Amino acid sequence: MKNKVILAIVTLMLGCMTMQAQNPNANRKFDPARFEAELEQFITTSAGLSPNEASAFFPLYREMQKKQRSLFDQLRRRAHVDVNDDEACKNAIQERDRLDVQIKELQQTYHEKFMKVLPARKVFSIIKAEENFHRQAFRRAAKHDRGK
Repeated sequence: MKNKVILAIVTLMLGCMTMQAQNPNANRKFDPARFEAELEQFITTSAGLSPNEASAFFPLYREMQKKQRSLFDQLRRRAHVDVNDDEACKNAIQERDRLDVQIKELQQTYHEKFMKVLPARKVFSIIKAEENFHRQAFRRAAKHDRGK
């Protein structure tokens, strides 16, 4: 009986180690700095930015992202509403709409700033590259979650 328990534990441990060896990213936590570096590299490559263009663009881009993050945080904080309270739901909807408009206005403002340092075709390529990067990152995360 004791041998069977020990054998079961050893088998379980070996199985866990094998699964971890097959998926080296299993324990990898989200690293914001790494994500940002990968995003910037993807944008630079996809939009064909020169080093000078990248050095003019990315400080503005990071500034926009910081402001967007603040608005997204506000959206997240307001996501928890008592669904049985019509007044609270009405207020939450109005607040979400207000924040969505602010996000779009912020993007519009920064797109204008981007076009002062880069040609419009490159700004458009950057916008598309950012969308593609986030879509790919979401797919990778979803695939990783399904693999668990």
